[in-house]
Amino acid sequence: MTFDFTDEQRALRQAVRELLDDHSAEPAVRAAAASATGVDQDLWKLLAEQLGLAGLVVPEGCGGAGAGPVELAIVLEEMGKKLFCGPYLSSSVLAATLLTELSCAEFLPDLASGQRTATVVFAQQSIAAGEGLSGEQRFVLDGATADLLLVVAGGPRVFAVDPAAGGVSIQPMSTVDGTRRLAAITLDDVPARPVGDPGSTAAAVDWTLRTGEVALAAEQAGGARAALDMAVAYARARFQFGRAIGSFQAIKHLCADLLVEVESAYSTAYAAAWALAERSPEATALAAMAQAFCSDAFVRVAADNIQIHGGIGFTWEHPAHLYLRRARSSAQLLGDAATHRERYLSAIVDQG
Repeated sequence: MTFDFTDEQRALRQAVRELLDDHSAEPAVRAAAASATGVDQDLWKLLAEQLGLAGLVVPEGCGGAGAGPVELAIVLEEMGKKLFCGPYLSSSVLAATLLTELSCAEFLPDLASGQRTATVVFAQQSIAAGEGLSGEQRFVLDGATADLLLVVAGGPRVFAVDPAAGGVSIQPMSTVDGTRRLAAITLDDVPARPVGDPGSTAAAVDWTLRTGEVALAAEQAGGARAALDMAVAYARARFQFGRAIGSFQAIKHLCADLLVEVESAYSTAYAAAWALAERSPEATALAAMAQAFCSDAFVRVAADNIQIHGGIGFTWEHPAHLYLRRARSSAQLLGDAATHRERYLSAIVDQG
């Protein structure tokens, strides 16, 4: 596999970083998290129209950039550093990947332009498909703001559902992380249109989940990097007994340990991204490993960042808790670390 970034990928990183530096600073994140939708619409429009990020993985023939998992990882890493508030993971990663894998071009142009958003409801066990869809699924990413629901029901089959249709009930959920919105969705005999070829649905859903895991791992690595940078900056600036606290052995060793966690998170996230980009047989195992490791790493770094800050780190006014909240919620979003470790072991056994 290739383990180096191209000039185009470096330019993409720089462009995303500069835009988020200008428009996703802490006050903007807090304002978006406190809003009714949890989305900074102005920033979403800039990402879609100025950089074309909403359609990053959408095929060029449908108005997108036709990019792959490595480019996604770069974008999500930068978003993770800034705690980006918006439906990027749900719409531009999960929904766009699923529709692309199902060769369903109908909805992709609107997703690529950012004019509409979608989310995937992974509900194989909880929603049944008869004459209509019935059942309930909780913890749906951006479920309350999506313009289109892609419901993965038993079979599996994917169905396109209008959230405004009769029989659809959507209830926003109150969670620990205000920067990422989840919802409970109930369907009561809701008419829905099948999407894609039934024979390819299982593979498409599986690939979508692997793509989401790698993208989320990159976001977690970015968040962990930002938390570490925050801790190191404070350790250098905070003086006690006439010395910077970073010169004390306990703080110095703790920061060194956290650096190992962050660098290892980057290594696992991008190894999985490159494997996914090349459709390597190791992609499933590496995606599981990345999710397991990056989930734990982000939680540890975000928690220890608060400890290094001492009393001020526990206050609402300080941004440290925002990273810990995101770390805790992300660690459960696509399955907990223990579940991904089991998947990793199963995958390497299957590889022989």
